[in-house]
Amino acid sequence: MNKKVIAGILVVIAVVAIGFWVWGYNHKKQLDNNVLTLYGNVDIRQVSLAFEQSGRIQKLLVQEGDKVQAGQVLATLNTNALQIQAKQAQAQLKAQQEAIIKQEIGARPEEITQAKAQLASAQAELDKTNKNLQRLQILVSSTDGRAISQQELDYAKSNQHSAEAAVRERQANLELLIKGARKEDREATRAQYEVTKANLDLINYNLTQAELRSPVNAVVRARLQEVGDMTTAQKAVYTLALTNPKWIRVYVNEQDLSSIKMGGTAQVIRDTYPNQPMNGKIGYISSVAEFTPKTVQTEEIRTTLVYEVRVYVNDPNDQLKMGQPVTVKVPLALSEKAHD
Repeated sequence: MNKKVIAGILVVIAVVAIGFWVWGYNHKKQLDNNVLTLYGNVDIRQVSLAFEQSGRIQKLLVQEGDKVQAGQVLATLNTNALQIQAKQAQAQLKAQQEAIIKQEIGARPEEITQAKAQLASAQAELDKTNKNLQRLQILVSSTDGRAISQQELDYAKSNQHSAEAAVRERQANLELLIKGARKEDREATRAQYEVTKANLDLINYNLTQAELRSPVNAVVRARLQEVGDMTTAQKAVYTLALTNPKWIRVYVNEQDLSSIKMGGTAQVIRDTYPNQPMNGKIGYISSVAEFTPKTVQTEEIRTTLVYEVRVYVNDPNDQLKMGQPVTVKVPLALSEKAHD
């Protein structure tokens, strides 16, 4: 084979190679033109948990990094004072309930008999004091006050007044037992019962709120207080990071905004696992432009107006961490790019 033939073959091979390179380059460029690459950070919602009431923390049951379930008890308050208040309210409620029953059914015959006996005893004491006072008054009158002192006479009058008051009290008590309680008295007793019952309900509610429970499935991000601390409703005990939903916060300039559609698909790529992309979906596009936050990694758009976009990711294995930098690739329709 002469040199001219060999040279011709080499030329053909070179032309074919260049052709393949040009095709590959154009194909890659076309693919790149059909993908919008964005850079952002993982974002999640957080919950600050605090007790509804003030008290001393008795137990803290979870630590930073622990996974917790909805309804799980995370911390408790000391409830000694509340338990004492509950017992007092229960005793008052029982006494008032018995008083209501007594007013409704009236007095028993034994109670009426006892009240009559008490009235008779008080009447006998009054008769005794009356006779003693009359005797002293006669002595004063017959001796011009020389037989007894004024102090003795005053003492006898005081005893007589006390005996009269006792008779009136016993008489009123007997009449009340016979007639039964007045409507106003029954209503007043019932009102006191309802107040005590409401107070007991509040105490029991406060007892349940002495347990701090997780409202959702989450991960403990921070433990902000310690056992023995006095806490209030304004002081958070834990900060929880919600495991769902998770999203990537990215920023898009106005030129590329028309390529972003609600519900559109995207791929989320982690720097440490570039070959294991995660599927995402565009779930939020801001309608208000803003200056690009300084945390955005693309320098060319840091000084321009951009729109916030959120790409939501299903992360059942909890691979994405809050603040983690990631790359987002949004596929664009060919017709849209051709139109642009």
